[in-house]
Amino acid sequence: MAKINYAFTDDDKSKTAKALGRSLKISPKHAVEICNRIRGMKVEKAEAYLEDVIEMKTAVPFKRHNKKVGHRRGIGGWPTGRYPVKAAKQILDILKNAEANAEYKGLDTENLKIMHISSHRGYVIRGWTPRAFGRASPFNTPTTHVQIVLGEA
Repeated sequence: MAKINYAFTDDDKSKTAKALGRSLKISPKHAVEICNRIRGMKVEKAEAYLEDVIEMKTAVPFKRHNKKVGHRRGIGGWPTGRYPVKAAKQILDILKNAEANAEYKGLDTENLKIMHISSHRGYVIRGWTPRAFGRASPFNTPTTHVQIVLGEA
């Protein structure tokens, strides 16, 4: 199995905590939009935001992958958005894992900030769906790698 390196080089490893989610069965496009939205936030604010997305109270603005995406209320300065609940749950779990790693290292959990968050496409799980007359069409499942680095603000 290949080793996945972080796309972030930290100078002082004693002030940062990391967490990584590999081969998550979530949409890479949804993960990119969520990561762009919570990058640079404090951890408590990011957790509250993701919980609001899961409860479908707050929409995630879709700035890059927004073709045929409907308008949502309350995004603030951007018309298009969605509620990627499945991806928000997975990223929230990774964020909580990174926070637990920071607590284990002895960092101040009240002052943690998301220094780095990114998502990358993983491998594609190949599959098929049956069609008429004995044929089949591809029905593939994309996977996503998400990495988070927290640091004291």
